[in-house]
Amino acid sequence: MFIDEVSHVAEKLAAVLRVGDVVALSGELGAGKTTLARAVIAALGWAGEVPSPTFNLVQDYPGLRVPVWHVDLYRLETAAEADALGLDEALFDHALLLEWPERLGAALWPEALWLRLEGAGEAARRLTWRVPDAWEGRWPPTLQH
Repeated sequence: MFIDEVSHVAEKLAAVLRVGDVVALSGELGAGKTTLARAVIAALGWAGEVPSPTFNLVQDYPGLRVPVWHVDLYRLETAAEADALGLDEALFDHALLLEWPERLGAALWPEALWLRLEGAGEAARRLTWRVPDAWEGRWPPTLQH
């Protein structure tokens, strides 16, 4: 059931995603951040594999309705290390799906949509969000099936 719900949320998010958007995906290990990011990328039209960016930090998905960088900051020691990734420059022609946004601390864009996944494994899952002004009217969607 979790995968169906994530797919539904991902379709809603993909429908309103724009170039320049930052979606901060927060939650403990195993909460579903990568699952949600993969589902958004698929909903945008990517037919290929969507590997986790844990080791190379960034996966680029060009050619979609909205090109996406899927970014995993888990291995960063400091927020300053993110500067080398070129995230600000990517926002000129991509949206960012950003796992482990907490690693950026105060450097996280204030206009980022913050989605928090709670629960892992067999536990009940919960999705909450923090919506900045840039997302008003786009999020939250109507999540009815």
